[in-house]
Amino acid sequence: MAAQREGKDDMTLLTEKAAAVLVTVGVDTHLDEHVAVALDHLGRRLDVLSVPTTEAGYARLLRWAEGLGELERVGIEGAGSFGAGLSRFLTGSGIRVLEVGRPKRRDQHRSGKSDPIDAELAARAVLSGTAIGETKGTEGRVEMIRVLRAARRSAVKARAQAANQLKAMLITAPDGLRAQLRKLSTAKLVRRAASFRPGDAPDDVA
Repeated sequence: MAAQREGKDDMTLLTEKAAAVLVTVGVDTHLDEHVAVALDHLGRRLDVLSVPTTEAGYARLLRWAEGLGELERVGIEGAGSFGAGLSRFLTGSGIRVLEVGRPKRRDQHRSGKSDPIDAELAARAVLSGTAIGETKGTEGRVEMIRVLRAARRSAVKARAQAANQLKAMLITAPDGLRAQLRKLSTAKLVRRAASFRPGDAPDDVA
């Protein structure tokens, strides 16, 4: 009985010791795989894990991190792109997620470029307080507005490129056609060009 009680006490001690470890995780994100490194509150590396970019992979990463101690924060490099899915999953699980910038070139040169090193740099950025900040929501109204703004920026850019290309082509157009079009505003030039149809001769455009 005494030995059994002693065993239980040892198990309780180990459990309490694990719970006392405060864990910070850094994640280097990619299209098909994420690499995570866990550090304790003193900055010591605890473990490394690679998971696929699937919901099952995200769940495995969370179980792994929580099995190392008390998970405090997760720093994700590329939280708005390759890491968006993981960020949503962790935030939905009640985990505090911070966005981490890409490693500085001098850090890459000193440490060597590799996924585990980038993940560790992300974790250390969180520990040192140099992370960019809380991740932005990628669901609901916020995400809808972000997508609409991105689409608008793309459309405006494409419109400007098309107008510039049309004006550049006008420089080498036949003299008669250039004389008709050169003084038109951009909007009128686009409408006029859209109405053009090819004729029988190279200069015959109407």
